[in-house]
Parts: sequence; C-alpha cells; structure tokens
Amino acid sequence: MKYSALALLRGALAAHRNWSPAWRSPEPKPAYDIVIVGGGGHGLAAAYYLAKNHRLSSIAVLERGWLGGGNTGRNTTVVRSNYLYPESARLYDFSLKLYEGLSRELNFNVMLSQRGHVMLAHSRHDLESLARWANAMYMNGIEAELLSREQVGELIPALDMSPDARYPVLGGFTQRRGGTARHDAVAWGYARAADALGVDIIQNCEVTGFVKAANGAVSGIETSHGRIQAGRVGLAVAGHSSVLAGLAGFRLPVTSYALQAMVTEPLKPRLDKVVISPGTGAYVSQSDKGEMVIGGGLDLFPSYAQRGSFAVLQSVVAATLAIFPSFSRLRLMRQWAGIVDVVHDSSPILGPTPVPELYINCGWGTGGFKAIPAGGWMLAHVLATGRNHELAEPFQLERFITGRLIDEAAASGIAH
Repeated sequence: MKYSALALLRGALAAHRNWSPAWRSPEPKPAYDIVIVGGGGHGLAAAYYLAKNHRLSSIAVLERGWLGGGNTGRNTTVVRSNYLYPESARLYDFSLKLYEGLSRELNFNVMLSQRGHVMLAHSRHDLESLARWANAMYMNGIEAELLSREQVGELIPALDMSPDARYPVLGGFTQRRGGTARHDAVAWGYARAADALGVDIIQNCEVTGFVKAANGAVSGIETSHGRIQAGRVGLAVAGHSSVLAGLAGFRLPVTSYALQAMVTEPLKPRLDKVVISPGTGAYVSQSDKGEMVIGGGLDLFPSYAQRGSFAVLQSVVAATLAIFPSFSRLRLMRQWAGIVDVVHDSSPILGPTPVPELYINCGWGTGGFKAIPAGGWMLAHVLATGRNHELAEPFQLERFITGRLIDEAAASGIAH
C-alpha cells in the first residue's frame, strides 16, 4: 500500500481497521542468493539497495531480535557530514544526501529535521581547530560556516554566554544541513520498502555458525531456524562484528564499547539546533516530543551490555549543565546504551573479508546512524558485483596491513 493523504483518509473512514502490515514475517527459505546478517539500519538499507539498484530478488535479512532493536534504536539520531578527512567527508556527505531524499524514496516519513549542527569553541585552541576543520570541509565541497561568539548566542539563546562561565563560548561553526532523523522510522522505512521488493525479513533468527565449501568459501549459515544456504553473505552487526567474525574464522581490529545516551522529561521548544561541545564532552538536541536528548563519550572498557556506567552518566550530565545551566531542574526519564564497534582509526570497514563470499560493513563506531544510507549502499554494491564501490575503497580491511589508515579519530573530537 502506498502511503498518502488519500490513503490516510480512507483508513480513517474504516476506523483504521484495514491497514496491511508494513512488512511480512516469512519463514526462511532453504537457500538465497544473498543473506544479510543484521536487521538494523545498515542491513535493511543494504537489502533495499540490492533489490532496487541491482534488481536482485533472492535476498534474506536475518535479525537475532527485532528490527532496529540494536544500535539503530539506541542512538541520539544525529545526521551530519562535517568530517575533516576527504575520504570520510565524501562518504558521510553521500549518506546525508541520501537522507535528504529518503522520505520520498521510501514513501515513509523518516522525520529528517535539518535544524543545523553547531560545534562550540571554548578556547583559542578550539577556535583554531574549528577554523581548520571548516576550511577542510570547504575544500571537500561541503558547506560550513564559522560563527562568532555573538552569532552563537543568537542561534542558541539557552547557552550560558557569560564571560565568566566555566566553559566560556568564544565562537563555533555550523553545518546547517545537519540535524536529526527518527531512528525507528529509518529502520521501518527501509524494512517496508525492501519487503515490497521481495526481500524476506526474518526476525528472532540467531546466527550460530557458518557453512563453508571445500575451498573455504562461505556457502551457508547455521541459524536457530536451521541451515540456510547462501551464495554470498553480508555482515552488518555493529558491536557484535568481532563475534560473527570469530564464528567465521578470522579476527577484526574492532573493540566493542557501550555508548550511552539519555533523555529528560519533555518541555516546551527551547533548543532548535544540535549542539556539541568538545571541550565538555557533551552534545544536546531537543526531540520532537520535547525531550532533551543528551549524549557524550564512550564507556572506555570493552562491553556487550546495553547499558552505560554511572560514572560516565554523571560526567555527561555535569558537562551538559556546565553549558546549559537552565536545564538543571529537568529530571532524567530514560538512559540507554548501544554497543559500538570502534576501529583503531575510527573509520569503518567496508568490503570483502579473508573468507571468500563473506563481506562486512562494520567499524562505524559512534557514527553508525548517520551513515545508514551510505553503509547500506556500499554493502549492497560489493555483494551484488563483488567489487568495491569507489567511495568504499579507502575503507578496506587490508589497510591495517598496508598501514594506510585514515585516522579520523584525530578530528572527531567527540562521539555522537
């Protein structure tokens, strides 16, 4: 069913009893041409682009839990492309451009809100770093705008702009195309569109092993639903990438950490920008429901627990109140964590693995949500053609052998 105002009116006249499910819940077939492990944003996007861009139909997505129940539903929903290095800038801006047309393409409102992304400077060093960053973005063909102290104050009236503040605001820079999108809607939109093109989406299906042919190539998957034969397999499982790689017989340069976030009780519109403060280690935006969405840095000990430590929560709240003291009376409603897959150079791994016919999309670390459309596009391309997309070439696993690292960690400043 195509969603439209007319369809909504018809549904209302029928007391909304006749809406069909957004996607099917099929039993897995014995074999598929391509199986994607991971029913989050990246896996669902890859399935959709395989069907749409490459006209393939024998595709399955296997999800251990429910769709979007992993990192896709456990993030702060920020989308942006303000990256320093050309390789990262091209990839993330491609993703942002896909986001800008995603609601129309999927016939599903992903609630993209390009409210603008503002990064604050609290010292002369910050000002110099942000100027370098903004100039690099210009050279990469991406819009950026340096802001004076006064301009920051006009854009974000809720900030503490007093000169004797603990973290005085001296300026900043903004990417006006940045903003937020609704995490559930992104997953649901891709799932619905992929299902309409014939993709089988199988939930509550855990992968327990890989079947290999005599030449060592993957030829199938062992699951809680039984064995499924596959011509090619793609992994898009974020923080559990190293676990699946171990089952397949190779190691990844990936460490899994918890990245936590939290929301306050809702209040009237107070903050219409995404604000990030590298100096304090916090970033804040206001959701469409009025909640203040707050995030910060990693819990820096390896973990698969979808919760964060109290120490990091406390430091993130303190950092937020240092720049937004007026939020001190707000009560926290919820706190959660996603399990992120961090690579040594803070850049993703896209493409083939040491095991033939097994491909991977991982290593996005704290930037996975904003990269969903591009990550899905890149994984679909290599699964369909056996060749890397040109934007994915710098992000091959072999770079850890050759030493050609991107080291976006030097420019990221903060996780979100």
